[in-house]
Amino acid sequence: MRHVTLFVGTKRGLFILRSSADRSAWTVSQPMLVGREVYHAWLDPRDGRTAWAATDHKVWGAHVHRSDDGGRSWKVLESAPHYADSRGLKAIWALSPGPHTAPDTLYAGAEPAGLFITHDRGETWHGVEALNEHPTNTTWQPAGGGLALHSIVTDPRDPLRMYCALSAGGVYRTDDGGATWHAVNRGTRADFLPQTYPEAGQCVHKLVLHPARPDRLYQQSHCGVYRSDDRGENWTEITEGLPSDFGYALAVNPADPDVAYVVPEESSHMRTTVDGRLCVYRTRNAGASWEPLSGGLPQEHAYVSILREGLAADPLDPCGLYVGTSSGHLFASRDGGDHWELIAGYLPRILSVTAAVTEE
Repeated sequence: MRHVTLFVGTKRGLFILRSSADRSAWTVSQPMLVGREVYHAWLDPRDGRTAWAATDHKVWGAHVHRSDDGGRSWKVLESAPHYADSRGLKAIWALSPGPHTAPDTLYAGAEPAGLFITHDRGETWHGVEALNEHPTNTTWQPAGGGLALHSIVTDPRDPLRMYCALSAGGVYRTDDGGATWHAVNRGTRADFLPQTYPEAGQCVHKLVLHPARPDRLYQQSHCGVYRSDDRGENWTEITEGLPSDFGYALAVNPADPDVAYVVPEESSHMRTTVDGRLCVYRTRNAGASWEPLSGGLPQEHAYVSILREGLAADPLDPCGLYVGTSSGHLFASRDGGDHWELIAGYLPRILSVTAAVTEE
């Protein structure tokens, strides 16, 4: 029997929600990793059993955690990705699995901005120097959330091709397993810089590769929403039809490369939902047009933020969507966003949501 599992990272720990494949009723766990800010947590698609979490604590600092039983119990790993020099480690923003052929490999995106890799399930970490010391890193600068590498996506057809996104730094791609990297930002705006379309330095908020069409990527940046159909070599702005060009959250329907979802926010100054209405926007035609999805979502005085990892989709048909808010409310849709319902409320501030489907 198939089940859906949600890993919901919050400012005060991790919650795991489970449902059958019909997604009609959910159980909510007691908090785990208690007291830690859970930046990112997910079930490893390579075995459906191992789970990973990146956390931060005011006293104990940033750590990687591993679960060998699907998230029921957790081990804090002694080693964490970090620079050996004075840059050290401020936070771990994202974790990402390595190729299916390398089940012990894991990537981490850190602040100060850097990519790190482990080949032994998180016991030891090494910096990816070709990216971390890239000649364009002089253009990188702290954004509102710090100088962080937060999005790590790999091409399912080619384990040597990978993309990373930085805020603020732009999108980078490697085609040789990390030996070399080049900036892929042509066509994306950086309105806060003297040059609007620089080689690097853009403030990317979220980057997603479509698993069914891996040459297609979507990004939500500080300055609009974009699509690339050629592995990031060229970007087309698809912001028209949205109430704002600012936002963080971005997701795709895994079955349809033309379907994507964003949650626009008022501005870089306000950083809450536009006009106090929680509304997810969907495109069915790769960004040519957008439609608001608000059925079941609060439409008055809902001045909440949706962070970059706060929107997730599952691979079922119809697609399930999940959105977590800064107010601790988790909404779900069983029909691709047409209708929404509250499945957990009054949690701590939600930092991340991921979805997995398993056979049990």
